[in-house]
Amino acid sequence: MGFSLGSLLGGLRSGPDEASVNSVTLFVLLLCSCIVIGHLLEKNRWMTESVTALVIGLCSGIIILLTTEGKSSRLLLFNEEFFFIYLLPPIIFNAGFQVKKKQFFRNFITISLFGAVGSLISFVIIWLGTLQLFKSLDIGFLEVKDYLALGAIFSATDSVCTLQVLNQDETPLLYSLVFGEGVVNDATSVVLFNAIQKFDLSHISSTIAFQFVGNFLYLFLTSTFLGVAVGLLSAYVIKKLYFGRHSTDREVALMVLMAYLSYMVAELFDLSGILTVFFCGIVNSHYTWHNMTESSKVTTKHTFATFSFVAEIFIFLYVGMDALDIEKWNFVSKSPGKSVGVSAILLFLVLVGRAAFVFPLSFVSNLTRRSQSEKIGFKQQVTIWWAGLMRGAVSIALAYKQFTMSGHTQLPGNAVMITSTITVVLFTTVVGGLLTKPLIRMLLPQPKQSSSMLSSETSQKSLTVPLLANGQDSEADLGANHIPRPTSLRMLLARPSRSVHYYWRMFDDACMRPVFGGRGFVPPVLDSPKEDILH
Repeated sequence: MGFSLGSLLGGLRSGPDEASVNSVTLFVLLLCSCIVIGHLLEKNRWMTESVTALVIGLCSGIIILLTTEGKSSRLLLFNEEFFFIYLLPPIIFNAGFQVKKKQFFRNFITISLFGAVGSLISFVIIWLGTLQLFKSLDIGFLEVKDYLALGAIFSATDSVCTLQVLNQDETPLLYSLVFGEGVVNDATSVVLFNAIQKFDLSHISSTIAFQFVGNFLYLFLTSTFLGVAVGLLSAYVIKKLYFGRHSTDREVALMVLMAYLSYMVAELFDLSGILTVFFCGIVNSHYTWHNMTESSKVTTKHTFATFSFVAEIFIFLYVGMDALDIEKWNFVSKSPGKSVGVSAILLFLVLVGRAAFVFPLSFVSNLTRRSQSEKIGFKQQVTIWWAGLMRGAVSIALAYKQFTMSGHTQLPGNAVMITSTITVVLFTTVVGGLLTKPLIRMLLPQPKQSSSMLSSETSQKSLTVPLLANGQDSEADLGANHIPRPTSLRMLLARPSRSVHYYWRMFDDACMRPVFGGRGFVPPVLDSPKEDILH
């Protein structure tokens, strides 16, 4: 019995059902290969898991292209709705669920400056730059809405490669800024893109501009409020009904489904699902997670992390395959110089747009920071600038949504934009991903002794108190046990005794936690007779 890749791929033409089974089987096999190879290369100086998946996707695309005699380079047809509905929600929710909330909200102003204001600056630079520089290339007919969409598409960063290298405990400030900016930036870009689709921008006036800004703020605030509301509802239901006493499965299932419901309700009402599910994750980690049994806590944490990990690998693997799609490249094969020119212009504008807000906004942020240790140094600014240069799945999905229909290119001008987007994504991800580890090691070297002590301490803590500090910046996480505490007088002089965080904690302890639960406000729920005896 002979078996070959060609015979298996030949089944793609034998029938729709068999084609789907064959495609999914091969894709799952490639996903497993990405996980195994990524694990083996985990300590490599250059490679990251996202770059590994991208390279495997490219190699698989070449093999499939040769096997099918140049007819196809991928196993599955990309659908932007599939990306936004199934792949993006677990990634964003897990980001909110795992975030160190104290660091995130302590730097919330800086994160908002980078993620929202910075994205708007980058959007304007890319929009105006493409509007002026594309005229000399004669790439085809593009409307004003297309140029605005390009500004939103290439303002969406992908800092996954950098976050895989940064350590949340060793560089908490830098990790918090890069992570928070990435999430807010993605949300801002998607909100901008959706707002562009709703307006007739062929004739821009002051009225339309004000309506555009008002719609943007409405989407931003409403999406955030919806995520918080669904998170609180989930916490209240699980706290009152005590699902875990009877069935951990019901408790976990309800939390997962409520989180996904927040995203789908936002999409149903044309809001930003990214913002909604992100803040739903933050609320769930602050209230809902503490209302669950210990077994449910372990299950939910690993479930969300696993879904997010598989979705990220899936996206990079598919982008690598789709980069060799022959249908798109056929349109630009007669004049490849146009695609190269467009890609070079877009890459240049991404570099300029990123630098135009990172360094000025870092200077503004440093003016509000009293302590020298809390200021963003120049090397950290360079790292933040580098982290946002990479473009990824969000840019690909938005480009498909704007310039294609169901994954197929319709016009030569649209084909140029799709191939140029793929080129920029591949270049920034591969080059940026390969240079991320060496760059960070050069700019932010970590002492070997302290890192080894930190790793031993972390491993010891993980053995004794597993999952205790899920999103809760305990004193042990922040190294409070090893840092000498200042006296009360020094603390009083260093910062005001009545801060915003102080009043929020008072309100949270007095009003929120008694109703919605949380750490210290929910009695321990016993899972088994063994735990009952121990208790």
